[in-house]
Amino acid sequence: MHRGGCNSQASQRSGSLCTMSVSGLSPPRPLGSVSGLLQVASLLGLVLLLLKAAQLYLRRQWLLKAFQEFPCPPSHWLYGHSQELRNDQGLQDLLKRVEKFPCASPRWLGGTSVQLLVYDPDYMKVILGRSDPKSLGIYKFMAPWIGYGLLLLNGQTWFQHRRMLTPAFHYDILKPYVGLMADSVRVMLDKWEELINQDSHLDIFGHISLMTLDTIMKCAFSHQGSIQTDRNSQSYTHAVEDLNNRFYVRLRNVFYHSDIIYRLTREGSWNHRACKLAHQHTEQVIKLRKAQLRKEGELEKVRKKRHLDFLDILLFARMENGSSLSDKDLRAEVDTFMFEGHDTTASGISWILYALAMHPEHQQKCREEIQGLLGDGTSISWDHLDQMPYTTMCIKEALRLYPPVPGIGRELSKPITFPDGRSLPRGIMVMLSFYALHHNPKVWPNPEVFDPFRFAPGSSQHSHAFLPFSGGSSDSLDLTGDLEH
Repeated sequence: MHRGGCNSQASQRSGSLCTMSVSGLSPPRPLGSVSGLLQVASLLGLVLLLLKAAQLYLRRQWLLKAFQEFPCPPSHWLYGHSQELRNDQGLQDLLKRVEKFPCASPRWLGGTSVQLLVYDPDYMKVILGRSDPKSLGIYKFMAPWIGYGLLLLNGQTWFQHRRMLTPAFHYDILKPYVGLMADSVRVMLDKWEELINQDSHLDIFGHISLMTLDTIMKCAFSHQGSIQTDRNSQSYTHAVEDLNNRFYVRLRNVFYHSDIIYRLTREGSWNHRACKLAHQHTEQVIKLRKAQLRKEGELEKVRKKRHLDFLDILLFARMENGSSLSDKDLRAEVDTFMFEGHDTTASGISWILYALAMHPEHQQKCREEIQGLLGDGTSISWDHLDQMPYTTMCIKEALRLYPPVPGIGRELSKPITFPDGRSLPRGIMVMLSFYALHHNPKVWPNPEVFDPFRFAPGSSQHSHAFLPFSGGSSDSLDLTGDLEH
C-alpha cells in the first residue's frame, strides 16, 4: 500500500506536471497565430504599397507622354510647381510662363497631378466650344459652401436648372432693376459722404459688397428694406470674404486637398463656421419669402405676374412640383446666386474704381460724359447705358486688367486637338487662365498699360481675347450671357 501510495502520489505529480507543462505550452499557440497574421498583413501591405507605387509611376509616365508636346518650367518630381501657388509672386510667375511658353503650358501640382494652363484665345475658343465638365478637383472645395447649384453642376442637371431659371433674366425684368440699383448706390454714396468727413481714407470694397448684396436682394430675392444698414448682412459679407480667402488657402496647400485632413485642421474648422454663417443668411431669406407668399392674396398676386423673379421661380417650381427641386437644390441655387450675384460684381466695381483712381485723366473724362448725359442730375436709366461709350471703354479695360473671375477649370471628356496641331487625351485637367490671357503680350500689346482705346468703337479683337466673366454655356450664371459665375 505504501508503494501503491507512492505510485499514486507519483501519478498525481506526473499528472500535475503534465498539466503544468500543457498549460505552460498552450499560450504560445495564439501568440504564434497573431504573429503569423501580422506577417501576412505586413506582406499584404507591402504588396499593396508596391502596387500603388507602380500605379503612380505608370500614371506619371502616361502624363509625361501626354504633355510631351507642351514644354514648361522645371518641376520637382514630387512637389511639381506647387511653389508657384504658395509664394506671393504667383501672378508674376504666371506671366513669365505666358512670355516663354506660347499658348499653354503644364503646371504640375504634384508627381501625378497636372493641369494645362491655357492663355491663348484660339485655345480658349476650342475648349469653350465643347461641353467638357467642370474640373471638380478645384470646384469641389466650394461645395460645402454653395452646394451644387449652377456653378458646380454639370450635364443634364445643369441644363435643367438653367432652363428653369432663364425666365428670371428676361430683359423686361432687368430693365426696372436699373432704378433699384441706382437707389442702392445712392445709399452707399450717402454713407461715404459721412465717412469721408471723418477720415480721408476709405476702404471701399466692404461698402461696395453691401451695396451689391442690397441690389441682388431687392432684384432677385424680393427683399424689402435696405441691407446696407443691417448688421446681420454685414456678418454675411464678412463670412463670404473669409470663405473666399480660405478657398485660395486650401487650393495652395496640397495637404488641405484631402477632406479628412482639412476637417481636422484649424483652417477647416474656421471654414466650417463661415459656411454656417453664410447658410444662416440664405436660409433666412428663403424663410421670409415663403412667409410672405403664405399671406392672403399674395400668392395669387405673384402668379399673375408676367415674369417672376429668381427666388419666386425656385419656390414655385417646388410648390407646383415637389419632386422638381429639393430643399437641398433650392438652397444650393440661392447660395450660389447670393454669392456670385454680389461678390463677383463687387470685386469688378472695386477694381474699376481703383483703375480710374490711378488714372485721373480718364476718370475726369468719364465724369464729364456722365454729367453731360444726366444733365440736371436725374437718375441713370436703362436707355442711358448705351450712351456712355468712353465710360464703357474704361470699364472694359479695367476688367481686362483685373478680371473678377481669374480662371475656370475643365476636365477633357474626349481627346482634343488645338489649332497648332498639338493634342491631349481624354481625362486631362485644363485651367483657362483669363488673367494670363488678358496679360498676354501677343494678344494685347503693352498689356500692363491702362488703355481704354483698345475697346474704342470700331476696334476689333479676337472673339475670345476678352473674357472677364468667362464664356460658353456651362460657366454663365447671368443668363443674358454677360456674367460667368
